[in-house]
Amino acid sequence: MGTVSARRRPRAFAAAFATLAIAAGFAAAPAQAVDKDKYIALGDSYAAGQGAGPYLDACYRSNSAYAELANEAKSIQLVVNAACSGKTTWDVVNSQLRQLNKSTELVTITAGGNNIGFGDIITACGAALANPAAGPACDAATASAAAMIQSGQLTRDVISMIQSVKAAAPNARIVVTGYPYLYDPVTPNPADPLSLFIQQATVLADGLDASIAAAASATGVQYVDVRGAFAGHGVNSADPWINLDLANPASPDNFHPNASGYQAYFAALTGSGAYSVP
Repeated sequence: MGTVSARRRPRAFAAAFATLAIAAGFAAAPAQAVDKDKYIALGDSYAAGQGAGPYLDACYRSNSAYAELANEAKSIQLVVNAACSGKTTWDVVNSQLRQLNKSTELVTITAGGNNIGFGDIITACGAALANPAAGPACDAATASAAAMIQSGQLTRDVISMIQSVKAAAPNARIVVTGYPYLYDPVTPNPADPLSLFIQQATVLADGLDASIAAAASATGVQYVDVRGAFAGHGVNSADPWINLDLANPASPDNFHPNASGYQAYFAALTGSGAYSVP
């Protein structure tokens, strides 16, 4: 009996080990089976994460970008954040779409602000606040942007970009975002040049966001408005989520979201269901 028992013991151990291994495999399976969208982020500095630092490359990509926050929260599987500072909708098409393919399941895009030269407007009009002689440059930059918005050219540019994204990633859900107000809106006061500048910036932001929303509607993709998420946190607030370093007016981070601002972007996208797996 002892001999038989000794022969059976290794088999019994092997069977028990196999049972445990199978059980462990079944236990691990649900975690492995969780479906996460294969996600690619496209766009300009607001999608790259500029303003929050530290930066990973010359595109001002940051781990504080809303796409990276979604990846950290395990909402999705971020394949790559291809966004880059200074890019227009045309740049997105020409230099970022190579990241997309048929396996891409989610694409987010923040782009359009550079089409109308929003950065140039801020620079020119900011200079005009300090030096009235710079006023004509501010007026010219603002008029050019307004013309692109009012003519529908910006909407057409965004539509063209979205259509190109659809062609490159035919199975993806596409979400486009708007931009926040840089300053909390104020009542304009002719005796206060800053209030007039803020009013200009507010009108342009509304036109920019309306153009992007119209393009999203025309192409059947989701639009996420972030103005409400930033309410009360403009440059002129007590708790700004937009950078403005008055001691360093040439800082490239100026008029970009800080880390709290990108959290607001992430919250707006999450709240809209953009990061939910269908």
